[in-house]
Amino acid sequence: MALHTCAGTGAQYYQMANYDSWAAEKGFITIYPSTPNDFQCWDVASKATLTHNGGGDSASLVRMVQYVIDKYNGDPTKVYVTGASSGCMMTNVLLAAYPDVFAAGSCYSGVAANCLAGSPGSSPISADPQCASGQNVKTGEEWAELVRAMYPEYTGKSPRMQTFHGTADSFVNYPNLAEELKEWSALLGVEFSHNETDTPQRGYTKMVYGDGTQLVGISAAGVGHIVPPIAAADIAWFGLG
Repeated sequence: MALHTCAGTGAQYYQMANYDSWAAEKGFITIYPSTPNDFQCWDVASKATLTHNGGGDSASLVRMVQYVIDKYNGDPTKVYVTGASSGCMMTNVLLAAYPDVFAAGSCYSGVAANCLAGSPGSSPISADPQCASGQNVKTGEEWAELVRAMYPEYTGKSPRMQTFHGTADSFVNYPNLAEELKEWSALLGVEFSHNETDTPQRGYTKMVYGDGTQLVGISAAGVGHIVPPIAAADIAWFGLG
């Protein structure tokens, strides 16, 4: 599942990321959904979307995934999600609220799941600015507790996460990368291990947690909003390469 930015559409994100150039060769299907609401931003703020089976955009997206699995006899253990900006925010929400559906996420220039909880909306016009400005700061365990409350009955493993952010992002500010990494580090039980410079490309630094198979963050030096999607990196992270 590939999720567009605010003011975007599924068709626009197809052009931006184009995972379909890999799909025929690697044997997977990409869903490019669209939302018409709140300036075409995904709902990552309401109680419904932040609750497992609670409704909202997150539940609608999961229904799309389930439809495609049923229709095309897909493997339910190999469901992945990616997106940019608002799409990355929703990637975090889907992994948090539906860890039984998604095996991993890889996304660009977003915020931690629950960062916008209780906000009047999810768009730049309707949202509480504290989240996007990087001022919603919590410990890893505080983030993790909020995620666990989204699906209290779930006792399984959290999905794997790869997240990119530009150091010059002044729209969804760079400190949000640290909050995402704290959240997933606590949920996955992995600690920062080491940096890998010029990875996956020159000027990018990969921050590796544990052995690098569960959580990585990629800091893009001098890049603003949005880090351009790197399909090859996403495909590799998902194990579809």
